Amino acid sequence: YGFLSEDDLELFRMLLGVSGIGPKAAVSILSGLSADTLRFAVLSNDSATIAKAPGIGRKTAQKIILELKDKVDLEDAFEKKASHTAEAEEAQGGAQSEAVLALAALGYSNAQALKAVRRAASQMDEITVEKLLKAALREI
Repeated sequence: YGFLSEDDLELFRMLLGVSGIGPKAAVSILSGLSADTLRFAVLSNDSATIAKAPGIGRKTAQKIILELKDKVDLEDAFEKKASHTAEAEEAQGGAQSEAVLALAALGYSNAQALKAVRRAASQMDEITVEKLLKAALREI
C-alpha cells in the first residue's frame, strides 16, 4: 500500500490493530476521511463521521472509536493538524488547541471540550483563544 504521508501510514497501522478491520477497510476509511478528521472523530466519539467512510457501519465505527481512543492523543492530533495547514491556519489551530486544553483543565471531558471548540470556531471569522473560549463555554 502507498500513502502520501507518514501520518496516513501511522493511522493505517493503528486501524489494522482494531479487531475486524483489515487492510481493505482501513484503506477505505483513509480514502473517505482525512487523517485529521479521523483523529478528531475518534477523540470526540463521533461515530457518524467515521461511518460515512465507504463500507463502514455504525457498529464498526463505534468499535474503532473504542479501540483507538487510548492510542490517539489530543495534543498530538492538534500538532498533526497544525503541520498540515498554512501558517495562518496553524495559528487558529493553536488557539483551538489552547481553548480545548483550557476547558479540559476546567474539568470538562476532552470530547466535550473538542466538540464545543469546533462548533464555536466554525461560527467565528477571527479566532483568538479568548473569544474561542467564551464561545465554547456558551456552547457547553
